[in-house]
Parts: sequence; structure tokens; C-alpha cells
Amino acid sequence: MNAKKNYTKAKRRLRLFLWGIIGTLVLSLGVSASVLGYLYMTDLPVSSIQQSSQLLDFHGNVLTALTPGQTQQSAVKLADVASEVVQATIATEDRQFYHHMGIDFKGVARAFLVNLEHLSKKQGASTLTQQLARNLYLSHERTWTRKAKEALYALQLEMKYSKDEILEMYLNQVYYGHGAYGIEAAAQLYFNKPARKLSLAESALLAGIPRGPSYYSPYLNMKNAKDRQKIVLQNMVDMGDITQDTAKRAYNEMLVFRPQEERAETLVAPYFRDYIRRDLAALGIPDEIVEAGGLHVYTTLDKRAQEAAEEAVAKQIPASGDLQAALVSIDPRNGYIKAMVGGKNYRVNQYNRVFADTRQPGSAFKPIVYLAALEKRAVTAATHFVSAPTSFSYDEGRQVYKPRNYGGKYYGDIDLRQAIAASDNIYAVSTIMQIGPEQVISLARRLGIDSSMKPLPSLALGTFPVSPFEMASAYAVFSNEGKRVIPRAILKVTAPDRRVLYEAPPVESEQVIDPSDTYVLTSLMESVFESGGTGNRVAASIKRPVAGKTGTTDSDAWIVGYTPELSTAVWVGYDRGKMISVSESHKAAPIFADYTEKALTSVPPKIFTVPDNVVSIYIDPDTGKLAGENCPVKRLETFVKGTEPTEWCDQHGAKQPDSPQAKPIQETQEAGKRSWWQHFKRWWTN
Repeated sequence: MNAKKNYTKAKRRLRLFLWGIIGTLVLSLGVSASVLGYLYMTDLPVSSIQQSSQLLDFHGNVLTALTPGQTQQSAVKLADVASEVVQATIATEDRQFYHHMGIDFKGVARAFLVNLEHLSKKQGASTLTQQLARNLYLSHERTWTRKAKEALYALQLEMKYSKDEILEMYLNQVYYGHGAYGIEAAAQLYFNKPARKLSLAESALLAGIPRGPSYYSPYLNMKNAKDRQKIVLQNMVDMGDITQDTAKRAYNEMLVFRPQEERAETLVAPYFRDYIRRDLAALGIPDEIVEAGGLHVYTTLDKRAQEAAEEAVAKQIPASGDLQAALVSIDPRNGYIKAMVGGKNYRVNQYNRVFADTRQPGSAFKPIVYLAALEKRAVTAATHFVSAPTSFSYDEGRQVYKPRNYGGKYYGDIDLRQAIAASDNIYAVSTIMQIGPEQVISLARRLGIDSSMKPLPSLALGTFPVSPFEMASAYAVFSNEGKRVIPRAILKVTAPDRRVLYEAPPVESEQVIDPSDTYVLTSLMESVFESGGTGNRVAASIKRPVAGKTGTTDSDAWIVGYTPELSTAVWVGYDRGKMISVSESHKAAPIFADYTEKALTSVPPKIFTVPDNVVSIYIDPDTGKLAGENCPVKRLETFVKGTEPTEWCDQHGAKQPDSPQAKPIQETQEAGKRSWWQHFKRWWTN
């Protein structure tokens, strides 16, 4: 009896359980049907229009689009697109495209497990339809809310359009880089032909670009583009669209690209624009947003300075031939990059030589050696070395270094000012041997130079490559009273709705050199632009205080110089290290002079700030001692207080004054005031 009751109860529970399951299924189906019905009856949102991101200068004026010359979308029917493009796209972007309803649930599950494992949205599972929904109606931000909306819009697209219609829309709006939206625009841009005539090799290459339009652009990186093409072709093999032999032949096919110079857009600061794009990627802003997200990127570039830089380079570097030039200019006070020219013709060659780390700076590196010696109090402006053929032993006497002066010209017994003006090699090596190369490398690191250097005597002559960007950054510390400010190019990035996506932190400076030492070095480097200096030929073109240093190797010509407002590096040479002629080596200095004057045309001349711990006294250049009344030549020289000479010249019949301490100090104060006025008059009247 009890067994029968228990059986009845169990049967009743089972019946209720089954009805519960059936009810849940019916309810779920009802809800699903209601949701699907709602999605079917609801209109899709208005498609968002692709907006070009804008690059703005320091004053907030629009410079250019981040992708200039964006190609007008030219819609084509799916029947007018090469079948290989369709196959390559599906094989690469969504192999299950014809077998799902807009969402690949297996892919979603796989991506969910990967993301759960990494506790992030590391992997996506977007179908081709979801990509279309995102591009048409949503932003590219990586949030779960956006992914949910994307899935719903994808379902709506699948309900309202056929698979071929969805594929056609996708191919007509996807971004292929360099301003080309849609397969027709891409075919014209890269191969100068309609999409229906694209070959298998061309189709596979284009199909690989949307994953990273900048990274896989054949114009920017052919290796990346070919590697991606190979993956696309293998995907097509896996799908059964082509054979392995066909894929191999397509990969080996020599592609003929449309020359970039045939593109008609006007290029504004193109090398700087590419640098900005790199910085935006480093900030984590997706490439799709950069390309068409309607961003406003506020930069440090000064439009007038940029135009002056481009004009100066164009004036000196012939349009024909392989001779190249680079210029980068930084405001030492805040690190703002004001101008950047990476080469003479961006359309022909997009390589930015401002960041080339394969060029030797030559004598332009010597000021770093001298600053290290000034810091160590190993030399002063009055220190003498003999400029003559000299052998220097190092490595505990096991090796010998024999530097030579350019043209075999030697100057005998000279001091530091004369050595800098004449760019004497013997003096530079004598200095580095006195303090040790390690001290120079240590200082270079503090100045922001990260390039590889070895502690050898030849370091004094700039034999280890340093980029123009690093040289301009280092010299900016000289101009900024020993304070280093990290260079920057982006000030702020805003979305179309004015949301701030990024804002640069406040400018911070680090005192890496004593201001007195940098001022003494600056005073010495002004001699480069005076009579007898290697920059004297352009001195008349510069109407303001300026300090700098030239540098020449067999294949490189440099000048790095600065005013209180700008630190600028100019390089001239050949990309492959071809030797430069004498006339070619003289082109860097005029570029620097023309640029500096035009960039600062509205800025009144300003004298470098003199620190309190600096004194100026008259010395006898022959002896380096205090100049007496009978010394035939007296030179006003600058010293860090406490390092100035205390002995009087005794080679010209001069008598030591009764108050040897009073007279030099009195001359220091008067001469300091007098030198300011004399220098200003020279700069103003040149």
C-alpha cells in the first residue's frame, strides 16, 4: 500500500517536472519569438557617417586630416567584385558567414573562455555581420554594452537583408587604409583598377589589410603586408577555395602598386602626422577610431615653424637625386615638438629620418664631452691642449687611437673656446681621456640619449650613431638651464561629442645639469657662429643669440643649435651611407639658419639667462691667465664662479696689480654688463 502511494507521488512529481520543463520551453520560445519579432519590426538606427579625425596645431587650428585625401566611397554591386575578394574576405573574417544568423555562438563561447581565463576582453568573436553592425551604428570601444548592442543589430541585419546584401554592404564600407573606404576605392588606390579585375594575389593582399590598415599597408610595411597575404591565402586553401600550389603562385606573384605620388592630396606635416598616429596607438586608441572616429587631436606643432622647416629643406635639397635631409625642432621650456621634417619627399619615401639611429653625429657630439668635463671641473674655457697629431693609448696601454683633424689642419696650443669654434678633434679626445668615456656616456643618458655607446676614445668624435631627435632633445637641456623636459607631441584628444579621451599631464622638468655649467657651455658654443667658427658662413642670417655645433662625417652633415625658444637638429646625407661632397656637407647650416629665423620671426631676440654663479673676466688667450694692462689681446671669458683663473699673465711685461683680487672682480661686473650690450648690438645689426 505504501509502495503504491510512493509510486503515485513520484509519478505526480515527474508529471509536474515535465510540465515545468515544457512551460519553460514554451515561455522561452515565446520570449524569443517576441524578441525576434520586436527586432524584426523595429527599424535599425540611422547609420553613422564615417568622420575623418583631425590634426590640430598648438593654436587649435586644423592642420590636416589624420588620413588625408580620404577617398570617396564608390559603392559597387557584389557581382562587380572579383570572386577571389569575396572568398578571401570570408575565409579570413568569417568562415561560417553563410551558416549563422549573425552570431557565431561557437566562436562566442570560445572567446568567452579565453577572456575568462585572462580576466579581460582579450579575444573577440565578431562575425562579418557584427563588424558591419559596429561600423554602421556603433563606436569601437571595447565594452560589454557595445558587444550586446552589436549582437542585436547583427540579428536585425540578418532578418532584414540577405547574406549577399550584407556582404555587399560590408565590402563597400570596410576600411582599407590611406583613406580608402570600400573595396572599389581600395582597388583603385593600390592597383589603379576596378574591384572586378583584381587578381587572386591582389585580392588576398587587400583582404588582409582591414585587420590593421596601418600595420598591413604595403606602402608602409611591405613585409607585414606580404606576411598577412600569405595567411589569407592559406585560409583560402583551408576553405577549399584554392589549392596549395595556387596559393604559392599567388604569393610569389610580383605585384605592381600604384605610385603614391599619383595621389592628389596635399600633404601637410606628413612625417609628423605619422608620428602622431604612432603615439595614438601607444595611448591605446584603436586604429579604427583614429581613421574614422572623428577625433580632434590637439598637438604641439607650430604651423608657421613647420612651414619654415619644409621651405628651408626644399630650398637646400634638390628635388631630384638621393640626397636627403631631416629636421626636428623642440621648445626646450616645455618639450613641445614644434616642427618635424623626416625627408624631402613623403610621397616617394615615408621613412622618417628624424628617428634614424644609424647616423653618426660627428663633432655635433663634442659639446656633451665638454659639458661632462666642465661638470667634473676637469677643464674651463681657459684650459689649453696642443692641437697636433697625437697618439692616445687606452685599454691599459694595449691599444692606441690616432685621431686626425679634418683636412689635416692643426692649431697648436689652443683653449676650449678655440677648440669648439674650429671643431678640433685632438682637443676633444684629450678631454675625454682626461675624464674617462664612462662620464660622457653617463651624462648622455641624463640628457635623454638612449642609443648604444661604448666607452672608447672615439666616442668624443661622435662615432656612435645618435638620432636627430635625441640630439635635439639633448641640446634642449643646454638651452633650458640644465633642466630636462621629456619631448611631447600630443596635448589632448577629444571625441566628436567633445569627451576628452586623453590629456597630457602637466609639464615636468628635471634638473640634470647645473645651470652654471650649461651657461658656460652655451657661451662657448656661441663662438661656432662667430668669426673663425664652423657656422660662421650663416652667422649673418641669424639675428638673435644662438649657440650650436656642426658635425661632419664622410656620409653625414649635421648642425644642432638652439636659442632660448628652440632646440633644432638638422641632418643631411644619403640613406645608404653614400659619401657626401663638400658642397653637400655645407647644406645643413643654411637649413638651420633659414628655419630658425623664419620660425621665430615674430619673437624678439632673447639673451640666454645668466645664472648667479657665473662670472665673466678678461683673460689673455695665449696663457689662459688674467689679462694685464699690457696684454695685446684680451678676451672676455665666462666661468663658473670659483673656476676662473687667479694668476695674472706674465708674458707681456705686465705688472701684477697691487690689489690682484679687486681688479678682476671689478672687471667681471663691468664686463658682464658691457658684453650683454655689445652682443645685443651685434645680433641686432647683423
